Amino acid sequence: MDFKEKIRVIEDFPQPGVRFKDITTLLKDGKAFRAAIDTMADSLRDRKVDLVVGPEARGFVVGTPLAYALGVGFIPVRKSGKLPAETVEADYSLEYGKDQLAIHKDAIEPGQRVLIVDDLLATGGTVQATLNLVHRLQADVVGAAFVIELTYLKGREKLSGVDIFSLIQY
Repeated sequence: MDFKEKIRVIEDFPQPGVRFKDITTLLKDGKAFRAAIDTMADSLRDRKVDLVVGPEARGFVVGTPLAYALGVGFIPVRKSGKLPAETVEADYSLEYGKDQLAIHKDAIEPGQRVLIVDDLLATGGTVQATLNLVHRLQADVVGAAFVIELTYLKGREKLSGVDIFSLIQY
């Protein structure tokens, strides 16, 4: 399946000059969404993942069904102040500002094999912060997976040493 055909590109959003890649058109097509998750799961199954970790919000949308397909648990990474138990936090830069992510301190056991999943790899800030959190919990990161990778923003370079899978590249 040509998954690029299922992605809507919106010009000048959220600011002039940006060509926003909208995955909602993929998500609403049940067959395409299932095929995307199945393709990702088939490509990642040999990594022997214990847990999938995904940052909010679209990391939840992609990470949860991928965790289900792999038969493993899902760990949410949320914006600071949104998780009820004790957390560890990491600051990060977005394409358009700064923010902070958090994960429950007891979410991952040391040595567990973790796959980080999000909808998009752009500049790498969100994933780098998620990677920082996972490392602070002493997990082994077996890779990072994305529906879309914007190769021209070179986010992959910020994640040196991490095996990266992307379903679609622009």
